[in-house]
Amino acid sequence: MPSLLKYATAALAAMAPLAAAQTYSQCNPLEKSNCPDNKGTTESSLSFDFTNKGDLDKWKTVAGSVDTGPDGAVFTVAKKGDAPTIDTPFYIFYGEVEVEMKAAPGTGIVSSIVLESDDLDEVDWEALGGNSAAVQTNYFGKGDTSSYDRDTWPAVSNPQGSFHKYKVVWTEKTITWYIDGASVRTLNYADAKGGSRFPQTPMRVRIGIWAGGDPSNGQGTIEWAGGQTDYSQAPFSMYIKSVSIKNANPAESYSYSDNSGSSSSIQKKGASSGTHTRSDETTTTSASSSSETGDSSSTESGDASSTVPTTLTTATQSSSAGKTTVGSTTASSSDGPSSSASGSNSVTTGGSSSGSGSSSGSGGASSTAAGTSGSGSGSASGSGSATGSSASASSTEFNAATKMAANYLGPLGFLALVTAFIQL
Repeated sequence: MPSLLKYATAALAAMAPLAAAQTYSQCNPLEKSNCPDNKGTTESSLSFDFTNKGDLDKWKTVAGSVDTGPDGAVFTVAKKGDAPTIDTPFYIFYGEVEVEMKAAPGTGIVSSIVLESDDLDEVDWEALGGNSAAVQTNYFGKGDTSSYDRDTWPAVSNPQGSFHKYKVVWTEKTITWYIDGASVRTLNYADAKGGSRFPQTPMRVRIGIWAGGDPSNGQGTIEWAGGQTDYSQAPFSMYIKSVSIKNANPAESYSYSDNSGSSSSIQKKGASSGTHTRSDETTTTSASSSSETGDSSSTESGDASSTVPTTLTTATQSSSAGKTTVGSTTASSSDGPSSSASGSNSVTTGGSSSGSGSSSGSGGASSTAAGTSGSGSGSASGSGSATGSSASASSTEFNAATKMAANYLGPLGFLALVTAFIQL
């Protein structure tokens, strides 16, 4: 029975959508001391041409199926429950990720690019199929969803009709989002609750598509996604032409030396061993000139990328007017509730599940328990601070979601009942 319970738990976890803030991890290093190491990469720079199937095969398809063609990897929602998703089989520890993407059209369809860690740090891009004027940026630290003021909506011209390059440059001190080479937002370390909520632990890259507008989702989720998805208009396809990744700290693996979740607790094993030290910290060590220490003879204890971390969040309405306007504005980014004309409530959720099987998705839930629909929620915010524009775009309005948490009590209760039944 223990093995059956293990697989059932993974299947139930896959029903929870992935996209904005994770509140679930297969093994959270902040709560457990025996989590497997995160598999790293000893290469500092990697490039993937997804018009070449061989490059796509270097990633893990963790939900659905992904094909390749002249426009790159094709992620398609053709029916209820579809949520094709891929993961890197390795983690990076600071660096850059650039994805050349043409987002999927379709009301309620969400195209996602997510960097995520086992202790629930996260950096996101989300493109809504019905929003041809802007895309969402977001971040989370340690799964903290106690406030909803982190998202911004930088303008971009016709993300569903043309390719754009979406880039994140992640350093110890800042995270900067770029569209087609133009900076659209910068988050400073201190602005993320004094750094305590600044993403600073090894993350992998997850790319996927899902139906936030699935009729089985909560009403707030559907509203955030832009409306209910009409599957009679399917298929809806997202295209990823290329991905480039730079790892600032190449290593065979990464481990957490304590449960602080700080960058200084991360130990690198392999190519560049040691415990990472922030450049603005005063800690000194004798391991190397780069302020690192550790045992280079350590071997990796496991591959965390084989787990099935998913996301499940709640959301609240932070727009006093009940809806927000998405357009092209410019402001400085922070974690505080600074106002911005481009503020928009966001709820990242996953699609529904139907049929049988087990999988997880960056864009959302894929099929797990037979005959079961799953729904989830994401984080909402209304006053995210910072946008910019690499292309002009007209304003687009979206209704804001209210009191989202209640929409998910039912699905969560069902998952708990199923788990209890399996344990019996």
